[in-house]
Amino acid sequence: MSKAKVYLIPNFLGPEVSENRSFPSENKDIIASLSHFAVENIKDTRRFLVRLGLKSKIDESEFYFLDKKSDWNDIQPMIEALKQGHSIGIISDAGCPGIADPGSLLVKHAHINGFQAVPLVGPSSIFLALMASGFNGQSFAFKGYLHRDKAKKVSELKEMEQLVKQNFQTQLFMETPYRNEALWEVLMQTLHGETKLCVAANISLPNEFIKTRTVSDWKKNPKQNLDKSPAIFLIGS
Repeated sequence: MSKAKVYLIPNFLGPEVSENRSFPSENKDIIASLSHFAVENIKDTRRFLVRLGLKSKIDESEFYFLDKKSDWNDIQPMIEALKQGHSIGIISDAGCPGIADPGSLLVKHAHINGFQAVPLVGPSSIFLALMASGFNGQSFAFKGYLHRDKAKKVSELKEMEQLVKQNFQTQLFMETPYRNEALWEVLMQTLHGETKLCVAANISLPNEFIKTRTVSDWKKNPKQNLDKSPAIFLIGS
């Protein structure tokens, strides 16, 4: 028996994404060979497997719950499964596991215990947004979710704006989709008019929206309604 591995399996960025556009056929072959999965949401994972024509995997497989709150007690059964020779596939709700999504803790302990981590090719909204922004891709930082408190959020934005000006380092961040419009208002109130802001929403979906403009231009031109739309925001030069 070959030694077990941890496969990091990218998920589609939305239900309307073309499978051929963002999901190599080799990924499906690997998933079909697995019987153990660490998942962020079991219901979403079932939909994912059905979409790939792997409905039979649902009843045949062992599913472990893995989210941002998971700790060693949650990871330990997965490590035991690896030791028993069962490879595990990590599947997040969308995009790539371990990048703004759960997965790194299991991968960390897999390395500690001598198991190989295998990243599969697939979509990452963070990197797709950076690619399409026109901003510096040699030096960038992903900040994740900004603080819920408005004053602290304003402070974070001003700090990022300075990093762009002083170091030419692109700053990426995101928000829970239903708070996008509230974040937008803070962006327009806080950032300088000459600061360049890119909005990348619904990436790879039919209604994809990616625009880079100065804040002054954003105030003059209408934008797409971002309410409930998955989006990445970038400040750059």
